[in-house]
Order: sequence, then C-alpha cells, then structure tokens
Amino acid sequence: MRRYSACIEWLFAEEGDSFPDRIRRAHAAGLTAIEFWRWTDKDLDAIEAALKETGLAVTSLVAEPMIALTDAANRQAWLKGLAESVTVAKRLGAPVLIAQAGDDLPGLTRQEQRRALTETLKAGADILKGSGVRLGVEPLNIRIDHVGYFLDSTREGLDIIDDVARPEIGIVYDIYHSAIMDERTEDVLDDRLDRIIHVHVADHPGRNEPGSGSIDLAHRLGWIFANGYDGAVGLEYRPTRPGADAVKAAIASLDG
Repeated sequence: MRRYSACIEWLFAEEGDSFPDRIRRAHAAGLTAIEFWRWTDKDLDAIEAALKETGLAVTSLVAEPMIALTDAANRQAWLKGLAESVTVAKRLGAPVLIAQAGDDLPGLTRQEQRRALTETLKAGADILKGSGVRLGVEPLNIRIDHVGYFLDSTREGLDIIDDVARPEIGIVYDIYHSAIMDERTEDVLDDRLDRIIHVHVADHPGRNEPGSGSIDLAHRLGWIFANGYDGAVGLEYRPTRPGADAVKAAIASLDG
C-alpha cells in the first residue's frame, strides 16, 4: 500500500483555521499521514495533541533555519538549528527533515558553494547519527518557482549525496520540480533510487493537484515504486478545489 502524506500548508486549509483543524480534516478524509514546513511558527503542543487524537503520522518537516547551506559562514547557525529540529522531529515521530541548499550566491564559484554545502551536510550527519531521523536535500526548479536557487539538478544533488557518503543524508525527490527541469525520472534516478528518502508530487501548470495538468505523475510514481521505493509520497500542491473528495481524486489519479 502506498502511503500518501497531505502537506497541510496547502491542503485541508480554510481561512482562519488552525493546524490541528487541518490534521483532523486530513484524518476524516482517510489520510494516514501529514507533513508541514516550518515548525518554529507553530503551536507544537496543539499539533502533538491532534496527532495523538487522530493517530496520524508526520512524515516530514523542514530543518530550520532556512539559510543558505552554500555559504560556509552559515554553517554553525544551521547546525545549531538542525539539532533543535531533530528534537522536534523525534517529538512528533517524523523520520525526515527537509533542507534546501539555498541560493546560488554572487561572488562565490559554484565549486566553492558545492564544497560548503557538502561539508555542512557531513557535519549535519554527525548530529543526525543515531537519532532515527534523516535529512533530505531538495533540488528545486529554477524556471518557475525558485529562480536563483543553487541546486536545480537531481543528478547533481545525488552526486553531492554520494560525496557526503553518510546514510543519514539523502534526497527529497520532487517530481514536479524535476519535470519542470525537463528531467526523466528513469534517467536521473537510474541506479541511485536508494538515496531517495521522500517524494513530493504536484502537477503543471500551476503546481496544482495531480491529474490537473500535463506531468505523467502516475507513470513516474509507478516507476519509483516498482524499482524499490517504499517511503511516503507528499501531496505538496496548491488545490484548486477544496474538500476531501478533491484530495481523494488526486490520489486516485496517482494510483493510475
């Protein structure tokens, strides 16, 4: 059985509501897991209570602070935040923290930035070791959503993970971002699917619900599962229609 995780930053959200309300709506819709982004701006006590009430799991959240790992000057501040993020992830039972590489910085060569990113991730692995929590670095598209971002290539992301060479560090593979960058899932993952620790989906155009656009999400996701992926799939999209039925329809389109 595939496990889908509702990103409640966008899904099950209603004006003026709270995150615990979104957790309850996700549960009522039949979801078994949720995920969200930042934890520092949320009521963790209320979230934890709603999770216990519903029995839902948390698949991922963001490792804070969200600062450029491409800048070595940020390393110590980020590592301090990572340790705090691990504590929160363990408290909520989340097995994955998500990190973004940061922007392509002016005044630094790409080689210098990649070295800074790699060394920071190696240091982060020491913090993660033995915690049961892994860190996923996320390549993003630079054509629509994240112009100026450093890591727009899944292949380069995987190369960096190979350079880090620590089991605590992997990749978050977002099919939407990958497709926008004209990547074929089969080509870029090939024999390195084991480095993928979380998957995200959305359709194009609009970064809306699966089935609303032109990305062959069902095919790509089917290939990923057929080749051994057994983790969660994050429904990280902007819904054009509210309610549980729309989410169920999106999941049905992914299942083919």
